[in-house]
Amino acid sequence: MTQRDRFEAVYDTYYPAIQQYAARRTSSPEDTADVLAETFLIAWRRIGDVPQGDKALLWLYGVARRVLANQQRGASRRAVLAERLRDELAAARTVTPVELDHVRRAFDELAERDREVLALACWEGLRGEQIAQVMGCTAIAARTRLHRARRRLAALLERQPSRTMVMRKA
Repeated sequence: MTQRDRFEAVYDTYYPAIQQYAARRTSSPEDTADVLAETFLIAWRRIGDVPQGDKALLWLYGVARRVLANQQRGASRRAVLAERLRDELAAARTVTPVELDHVRRAFDELAERDREVLALACWEGLRGEQIAQVMGCTAIAARTRLHRARRRLAALLERQPSRTMVMRKA
């Protein structure tokens, strides 16, 4: 019997039992499908370790149990990370001063090409060589575009009084 034949026999025989096991322990059909897929993928990769006869079912239960545990740990980690990200984003929103509205307006007035090169440099923290790779140009061209975009942004900012300047004049 080839490894493929052995796997197909194990799959055909024990799929219903593993499907029921997973379905009783998951909250959605998608999660059940994930457990099944991962369990039988492991069985395929380790078909030489799968015991003969009814012991194969117990082995598969053990694999499915560990897959479920990994799935639950992953869900917990994702929930913690999502909560932390929500907190960080909420904090970032409260930190953004109203006085920067003039910068946003000037930035929005720039051409898309200028906005992209500035965003790559300032928001993403990329250097000239990295910007060049993202934009598909030479490093010299990227640095030149960045320099020109900064100049155009500075010119727009000079023409727009900031909110703090307006408040001081009043």
